[in-house]
Amino acid sequence: MHSEAQVTFFLTGKRTEDGLRPVDANHLRPAALAAYRDLSRLRYDFPLVLIDDGASGPALEPLSGLVDAVLAAAPGAGERTRLRAHALKIEREIRTLLANATNAAPGRLHDLIDAAATRLAPLPDTGFTESVQRLHAGMKVDGALIDCSAALPHQLLGHVWRRVQDGKGDAFRADAERLIHRLDEILRADQAHSRSGRSAARLRASVGALHADAFDFERMASLLATVCAEETLSAARRRRIESVLATLRAQRFFPVADSSVESYGFEFGDCASALAAFRSRLPEMAQLAKALAVGALEADGEYNDARHDAVFADFGADGLDPQDLALFPDSLIFLNEQALHAPENLALDEMLSSGFAVKVLVQTDDLLEAPLAGSGHLAMGSRGRQLATMALGLNEVYIVQSVSSNLCALRAHVERAMRYPGPALFSVYSGASDHAGGLPPYLVAAAAMDARVFPAFSYDPSAGADWASRFSLETNAQAERDWPLQRLVYEDAEQQRVVEDIAFTLADFVACDTRHARHFAQVPRAQWNGAMATLEACLAEAAHGLPEKLPSLVMVDAENRLQRAIVDDKLVRETRRCRDMWHSLQELGGIHNSHADRVRAEQIATAAKAAAAPASAPASQPLSSQPAAAGTAAEAAPADAARADEAPPADEPTIETPRCSTCNECTQINPRMFAYDENQQAHIVDVNAGTYRELVEAAESCQVAVIHPGKPKNPNEPGLDELLKRAEPFL
Repeated sequence: MHSEAQVTFFLTGKRTEDGLRPVDANHLRPAALAAYRDLSRLRYDFPLVLIDDGASGPALEPLSGLVDAVLAAAPGAGERTRLRAHALKIEREIRTLLANATNAAPGRLHDLIDAAATRLAPLPDTGFTESVQRLHAGMKVDGALIDCSAALPHQLLGHVWRRVQDGKGDAFRADAERLIHRLDEILRADQAHSRSGRSAARLRASVGALHADAFDFERMASLLATVCAEETLSAARRRRIESVLATLRAQRFFPVADSSVESYGFEFGDCASALAAFRSRLPEMAQLAKALAVGALEADGEYNDARHDAVFADFGADGLDPQDLALFPDSLIFLNEQALHAPENLALDEMLSSGFAVKVLVQTDDLLEAPLAGSGHLAMGSRGRQLATMALGLNEVYIVQSVSSNLCALRAHVERAMRYPGPALFSVYSGASDHAGGLPPYLVAAAAMDARVFPAFSYDPSAGADWASRFSLETNAQAERDWPLQRLVYEDAEQQRVVEDIAFTLADFVACDTRHARHFAQVPRAQWNGAMATLEACLAEAAHGLPEKLPSLVMVDAENRLQRAIVDDKLVRETRRCRDMWHSLQELGGIHNSHADRVRAEQIATAAKAAAAPASAPASQPLSSQPAAAGTAAEAAPADAARADEAPPADEPTIETPRCSTCNECTQINPRMFAYDENQQAHIVDVNAGTYRELVEAAESCQVAVIHPGKPKNPNEPGLDELLKRAEPFL
């Protein structure tokens, strides 16, 4: 039975003198974090190697992954064992070097291998020098190493962005320089065939000094003048080509090889500057896009004055289309959540909603700051999370929300977002809080994600036409659960081994923050009782009245001894709020979808009602066994049969409902498109409630092959060619 002091604390957050002690985040931590006191001794994703721009392949890799690749390629079991022992020691030493580094500049991979080897040498193991050489030889890439810190989001995203822009710049310059060469050749050829091009001076220059005395250039020029046209290009065409060449050589977006202009900068620290730069450069962008289009026509000899002059007269006056904008560098903006005041929000909203190809990092360093607007709620990264939610509504913004410790797992999405030809938003929690009780940023960030305080998700507008294709919660641990379970193994008071699965909740994350110790009360071991339940179990109870159970956390002290702490009611309510926000994300990700659950419940209720109906009810008898009366169903039967024999149009999806075996395959794919009738046999209730892909998948999964997908309703649905081939056997 819980004590009065424990109930008082739960309801009011106030401790009495009855033994309850305050929780110090510097002394206690959630038991799930007990195994992570010294990250340098653990093997995980960090540090990351930012692979040099000149290298092909991925932009970044974890150091542990590169080491594993070298070990996998080592010949012979004995050599591989020795190399593994040495390589893992070097990897751990590199991790320690980075953790203890005081300078902001990160070291480079191969330099740090040598530095770690020097600190470890001389090892008594034989072959250590050879192992170091094998590591160097096996790692074909190089680059800066970065640890999980406050600087990580800026470093990582900046690196990936620069790699993408370098690739775009190389492609642009190659095309522009090829076009410049072709247009120069046209002008040179025209000059060579003109009267001025065959003057005595030009002829002398073309021969060179060695044979200059062997020719009479004045006489040669006089003879050639009788057969040379004055000009082969019209004045208008020459002006166009010269204008195109001048624009290509003077542009500052991707300067070409023979240009001396300084390129524009595209990295910004605020939205207002980025928007102002975009607006001021827009006329030059329109001029360059026009020059490229005109130049391509001129190089191919396809420019027609009568037709194209009118086309290009007002080029860019109403803005550039996305295809033209995609030619130019994407802007990169680094923002901290604290800088998201009203003017910045307006500028950011304008850029994201206008389709401007801007990549924006919004970094959050503190998830548990003071409550906003007097609401009394924990902030939980409100600005960054609200911004990501707002961007989801714009439908065309690539969104990556993640904690810094998870960016490596989402690196494919990071690269795709950087290559996306539209706006992209990166909302990242760094874990670099000043109130984390000494926990490293990696651990704080990972805890925030597991506690659903800052869950990871991605939204890719280019991935497909529906949310199932675009939205993903893939990197969240145990995404189908409210909270992920952590396995806890400990020794009880009787020195017996105990294995327990505990949920890691918002309250566990808050317990790591020194500012919120008031929400916890440590209970002395002598006062532990059966009324102290896990917080997860208490969340399932009604949130009113006196509780039968008191929510508590399992924690450990500095010596890893098990402790328990009660959580007050205010934090329990905040934990429920966090869980409800997670439920909303789950629905977007197709997990525990309430609409599907409702349809499923209705189907079960209908099936139960049908099963409970009396077997002798007229509705259950065959039509032929029912007595016929004048003007009733017996007379209508021929007409009904005729209508039943009428085949639906071949393009329409159909189900042979009488043959349905009630296998549940189609209703599990899309319960809004497929449902059961009163006989528990499937039919199509709304063909517009799903995609053609789902129709084809349902046909393929149907155990009795009674689903016929017909033809697609949406001609723009992705992958139709493949889907139509798959649908052929069922048409």
